[in-house]
Amino acid sequence: MKKNIYLYLFLFAALICLYLAVSGSKMSKVNTNRIQNLETKVDALKDSLQEKELRILELQYFSLENNDDALAYYDHLELENPVRYISDKLLETNESKGDNPLVPYEGMQNDFKINKIKVLNHKWILADFSDGKYWGEILIRYELKDDLGVDFTLMDHLLYTRSN
Repeated sequence: MKKNIYLYLFLFAALICLYLAVSGSKMSKVNTNRIQNLETKVDALKDSLQEKELRILELQYFSLENNDDALAYYDHLELENPVRYISDKLLETNESKGDNPLVPYEGMQNDFKINKIKVLNHKWILADFSDGKYWGEILIRYELKDDLGVDFTLMDHLLYTRSN
């Protein structure tokens, strides 16, 4: 009887070992597949991230922040952030009563005010304006003087028409 108990215990232990070996093998295969899938996704995300970084660099090409030659014009002024300074000066033109003096149109719903500004280089600005319903864009030439005054000159303008 004692021999049979040891035999049954041995068989039970062998079955448990067999079960653990088979389930471990299956879990290993499943985990390997998961790892491969995740590696594929990571590679795709890396490619996508690289594409987005290139796109951002492309969009920043016409920007004063990334134009060392244009920034060199402002080295003697000791401005910490020339783009911000110029943008703030342009936004100050919105403070006048009525339409912004740089916008060559009369507001139809409200007064036309400048909303978004893109300082392209040391001479030009592209700006968006709106009255809440109608909008357009203006190209502005500017000059930042040694006394930190800024002169703005309208170069061209565009008002979008609504198509209903």
